[in-house]
Amino acid sequence: MKVLLLAQFYPPVIGGEERHVRNLAVALAARGHEVHVATLDTGGAEGPVADPGVRVHLLDNVGRRVPALYPTADRPLALPVPDPLTVRDLARVVREVRPDVAHAHNWIIASWLAVPSARHVPLVHSLHDYGHVCPTKRLMFQDAPCSGPAPAKCFGCTTDHYGRGRGPVVQAAVRAGLPARRRAVDVFTPVSRYVADANRLDEQGVRWQVVPNFVPDELAGQPAGPRTPAAGDRDPALPTAPYLFFAGDLSEQKGVATLLRAWERLRPGDRPDLVLVGRPTMDLSGVPAGVHVHHHWDHARVLSGFRHALAAALPSEWPDPCPTTVLEAMAVGAPLVTTAQGGIADMVAHEESALVVPAGDALSLTAALQRLVDEPELRARLVRGASAHVRRFLQSRVAADLEGIYDSLV
Repeated sequence: MKVLLLAQFYPPVIGGEERHVRNLAVALAARGHEVHVATLDTGGAEGPVADPGVRVHLLDNVGRRVPALYPTADRPLALPVPDPLTVRDLARVVREVRPDVAHAHNWIIASWLAVPSARHVPLVHSLHDYGHVCPTKRLMFQDAPCSGPAPAKCFGCTTDHYGRGRGPVVQAAVRAGLPARRRAVDVFTPVSRYVADANRLDEQGVRWQVVPNFVPDELAGQPAGPRTPAAGDRDPALPTAPYLFFAGDLSEQKGVATLLRAWERLRPGDRPDLVLVGRPTMDLSGVPAGVHVHHHWDHARVLSGFRHALAAALPSEWPDPCPTTVLEAMAVGAPLVTTAQGGIADMVAHEESALVVPAGDALSLTAALQRLVDEPELRARLVRGASAHVRRFLQSRVAADLEGIYDSLV
């Protein structure tokens, strides 16, 4: 089967969605499919990652031609409207590849729907966030989970998020494109039940199936129980003493501010260091001694951080759809403290595979972290439980589910 994956970005651009698309491409190729990935050309000096059996097609886009539109250095602004340059290049890819099925990830679907020849290709659309109905994709309103889109609320949010000029345009485009996506997509694949409900798929009467994010099988291949990772894979930037590890956007919505408050309340005599790794989106200047802040680590370094940590702390405060970092911590054996926000509620079981605390509650987070510092038996039990739970989220299982969806359409 010829599978065409449509992704806004692709490694070396770093992010959970990008890793998901790459891992899916590799898994499908290993299962004997001819896999193509069409992704936006970011204009970077480093080309896309090359994997056996996967051909990557770079798409021109207005964001690359107009650098002022870039919201960050490595990501052109991808609006939920057809980009004429991307539409042109996608039409070329369809002619060359003649795919049996297309699988879109995020707002690049707007350009795909504008390609006339694409109407004859069965279409799967993964929902990694809330961008199907929410212009900011985050479903947050005034620093709290949003009850649902509404014109007045969305106007304020999009203006704050994108700026006065772009915000209303994005809001209008998401709303106007909803009927077209509903008609054109054969199967929606939200990454969690929460994402399906928040995007109101049942109300829209569309076919959908939860297909979660996943981790490579080999990442969870070590036997359950206390870890003995090889010393050679320990990143030199990690503390030599015990430490707690966080990876993700360094933002208040990811719980970083709460984590810092909780960490400072730990018993000083044996308080582990705290390592924070991620894209900087909040001011972390002046953090106390014992807190190490790093940006732009590649994936191997992040995994090393999880493997050697005393525990992982991922206390998200927004409705996180299905964070890959939670799966990675579970897979490599880092005892985990997290929240039940968004899709995380489906990923962990309190006291079995993780300690689950209320979002934004620094005192509860301190208590959970202190338990992990004090109780090696608890750490070992959570590692064993996580090793069993994470098998629902392995690459082979998820790839097989998607393969079944593709077969049903082709």
